[in-house]
Amino acid sequence: MPAPERIPSRRMTGSRTTGKGTPGTTELLAEGELTVRGQVREASNAVLYCSVAYEGEEAACVYKPVAGERPLWDFPDGTLAQREVAAYELSEATGWGLVPPTVLREGPYGQGMVQLWVEADPAAELLALVEDEEAGAGWKAVGHAQVAEDRTALLVHADTPQLRRMAVLDAVINNGDRKGGHLLPMADGHLYGIDHGVSFHVDDKLRTLLWGWAGEELTEEATAVLAVLDERLAPGTPLAQRLAGLLTAAEVAALRDRVAGLRRTGRHPVPSGQWPAIPWPPV
Repeated sequence: MPAPERIPSRRMTGSRTTGKGTPGTTELLAEGELTVRGQVREASNAVLYCSVAYEGEEAACVYKPVAGERPLWDFPDGTLAQREVAAYELSEATGWGLVPPTVLREGPYGQGMVQLWVEADPAAELLALVEDEEAGAGWKAVGHAQVAEDRTALLVHADTPQLRRMAVLDAVINNGDRKGGHLLPMADGHLYGIDHGVSFHVDDKLRTLLWGWAGEELTEEATAVLAVLDERLAPGTPLAQRLAGLLTAAEVAALRDRVAGLRRTGRHPVPSGQWPAIPWPPV
């Protein structure tokens, strides 16, 4: 078939959906007929923009076939789609709904991840570079960034409950690639995160732009959510059984350990020093 038309990233393009999942959304994504409409540009792996139709319902979605995944030295080949679905499962277990509805299914180019397309609010500001030494009210400092040969600026992110929840989820799933472009703020204030293929490694690989709360105490809400996750991840539970089909036994065990560790310390993690703390490129 001819090469699909190239389209911009989700942050720059609208869609036919509001981004909010409904009880039937996962069924639509899993059972509907997928039609490739274009290809998302500037993606390291194959990312296809599709429509999905089922029993009179239709939505826009993203389809990432396993066959289009580029090999990584530190992750097993052909596992990124499963990790994206696992991130959705964990997001749903928290009750925060931070990952758009996501399923694993067959598509025009074989098995892959299919995720509801969401439309980011272009007016929302989550990241900024400031000339001051302090982040300022409503912002948290990440660190200094080189913006010119002889000049640096302070990289900051917004200090919001939604973004702080995302930081907790990233710590739980061990997200190795939380870039600015992977944060999709909605016009109604909701926040989604996408591109979780390099998550759930057994080693500490947390790389993120959301270090503003590093070392700070977790909120009471986060502490309560971690307690719920601890229960739902126990061996034999429905969530554990679903994850067993997506991750290795060692990765599920490491996930349990991370939840237990966050509960034990009661604080947001700090950079390990073993890996670059911030992904590159950061956006």
